[in-house]
Amino acid sequence: MANKSEARQKKILVTGFDPFDGQKVNPASQAVFKLPDEISGAAVIKLEVPTVFGRAAQVVREAIIKEQPDCVLCVGQAGGRACLTPELVAINYDDAGVPDNAGQQPVEQVIQADGQAAYFTQFPVKKLVSAIRKAGVPAKVSTTAGTFVCNHLMYQVQYLREQEFPQLKAGFIHVPFVPEQVTRRPNSPSMALATIVKGLEAAIAVIVEN
Repeated sequence: MANKSEARQKKILVTGFDPFDGQKVNPASQAVFKLPDEISGAAVIKLEVPTVFGRAAQVVREAIIKEQPDCVLCVGQAGGRACLTPELVAINYDDAGVPDNAGQQPVEQVIQADGQAAYFTQFPVKKLVSAIRKAGVPAKVSTTAGTFVCNHLMYQVQYLREQEFPQLKAGFIHVPFVPEQVTRRPNSPSMALATIVKGLEAAIAVIVEN
């Protein structure tokens, strides 16, 4: 007879940011909420997080405590990129080119004074890229998550993992603009929302299976 730990369904917490910098939509949160509720047998817990330094990590921490997920995948918008980009590493550095949704614009700031200089994801990024491509969606590994709230949250979740949740596996995927965001950006790449969702679903299947 299976014990409780064996019987427990796997959970993955998937987060997406709200719109920021004057945008009406954010494809990250749009795509997250279009994901199925279950992928490869794991329950998909969906969460929108504020594009706000500090607060984003607080919201995710609260969800980790409540939901007790096995994995956390954060998703963010990377305007200008043409494909899905699983992130390899987050750095201990905030340097915002635009204000966040609370008006904060840190410049050359350390995120955690007692944190590592950088944290690597626990996800197999090359396998994620391969799976996304097999699903017919462009993808490549990224070695920079930027220095805005996306990198900030990826770093903070890894810091939380180090300090409080050692059993957790976590990572980050950036997604492109959707077409409606580039109508006045004639040379900017975009990707259909359904295609983004398809790519994320393929990546999540690999995360769950690994």
